[in-house]
Amino acid sequence: MSSSKVIISFKKVRKVYKTGPVSYEALKDINFSINSGEFVAIMGPSGSGKSTIMNIIGALDLVTSGEYHLRGKLIDSYDDDELAEIRNKEIGFIFQSFNLLPRTSVLKNVERPMMYGGVSPVERNKRALESLKLVGLEDKADNLSNHISGGQIQRVAIARSLVMKPAILLADEPTGNLDTKTAHEIMNLFKELNKKGHTIILITHEEDIAKFAKRVIRIQDGLVKKDSKNKRKSK
Repeated sequence: MSSSKVIISFKKVRKVYKTGPVSYEALKDINFSINSGEFVAIMGPSGSGKSTIMNIIGALDLVTSGEYHLRGKLIDSYDDDELAEIRNKEIGFIFQSFNLLPRTSVLKNVERPMMYGGVSPVERNKRALESLKLVGLEDKADNLSNHISGGQIQRVAIARSLVMKPAILLADEPTGNLDTKTAHEIMNLFKELNKKGHTIILITHEEDIAKFAKRVIRIQDGLVKKDSKNKRKSK
């Protein structure tokens, strides 16, 4: 995967939420671009606007003004069905709350996105096992997802995010429900996936988690306060 090709571009992006007569400007003229193959942390305190950025990147919300280009195409030009397809095929979501079906096998949980993506049962099984192998859990394929540890559950969620072979992995506070040791194990897994060419965008408010990324975009009060490469390498 080329690391020089822009995959995400924000140009003067504003987002305003309205509740009756009250308006709240969550994002104010945000500008940045992310290249294919990058590992970027978008960091900021609660209310900074980082979750709004995540929702826009993930095609879960649209900009009020400005432009968001995904793979060179303006996201506003897609209809609802096309946006749904982007969320299923172009972007692999990883959430703090895991979002697995508890009384369903690990394998079936990983297969779920492919059921909506028109992938054949044989191919679903093959891809799911390949993804579980990538995260070191192929031996847990038949376990129920509520019979494995929190760290393993998040690994299953990562495996699930990979099966549609998305251009981007979008992780929203993926270590928020994990202890420090397990959180760092998950972040090291993201580093390994990035080395294999995956573009990873991490939303976090934790400094020690952001250090695993190669670049940090700091958001405060709806503005980009700093955009810098990480100098310190995590252990």
